Amino acid sequence: MNIVILAGSNRNNATSTRLGEYAVEIIRGQGHQASLFDLYQTPLPFYAPDEKQADHEHLADLNTRMLAADAIILSTPEYHGSISGVLKNALDHLSQAHFSGKTVLSISSSGGAVGVSSLLQLQAIVRNLHGINAQEWISIGGAQRRQFEATFDGYEEYEGSQDIEDRVQRVIGSFLNLAQTLTNARNSTMS
Repeated sequence: MNIVILAGSNRNNATSTRLGEYAVEIIRGQGHQASLFDLYQTPLPFYAPDEKQADHEHLADLNTRMLAADAIILSTPEYHGSISGVLKNALDHLSQAHFSGKTVLSISSSGGAVGVSSLLQLQAIVRNLHGINAQEWISIGGAQRRQFEATFDGYEEYEGSQDIEDRVQRVIGSFLNLAQTLTNARNSTMS
C-alpha cells in the first residue's frame, strides 16, 4: 500500500510532524510505502477558488501524491481547540477525488491537554470528503507530548513513554489493517 502523511504544522520540528515521521517509520517497517508531505517545508498558496493554482509546484505534488495514496494520515497541532490553518488550507485545495473510499487516520498533538477537538473536526472533514475514518485516533498532549519528544530525540526514556509508543504502533497497525481491507476490496471491484 501507498500511505501519504499530511503534516499540518507551520512550525519547524513540530511534535505533530514528528508523530507523522514516526508513522512513516512504522508503516515502512511493515512493508508499505509511506511519504510525508510537510506543510512547513512545502507551503501551499492560500486557497482561492477564483484563481488558477493547479500549476503551483507544491500543490501539483500534493495533488499527485494524494490521488496515488491508498490511505491517508492527517497530522495537526491543536491550536485554540481547532486544526491548524495550514492544514485546513491544504484540505481546501483537495476534493472527494483524493479521499473517496480511502481510510484516513487523524493524529494530533497539543501543548496542553490531549487535543480531541481537532480530531473531531478532522473526522467531520474526512466524512465530507467521502473518506473513511479509522476507528481510532492518536492524540498526545501535556506530559505525554514531552515524553514522546524526549524519546524521539534519543534522550533517556521517560516514564510512560513506552506506553505512548505502544499506543501509536497499535493504532497505526489497526489503521493499516483497515486500509488493507478497503484497498483490497476497491481493487477487486476494479478487476
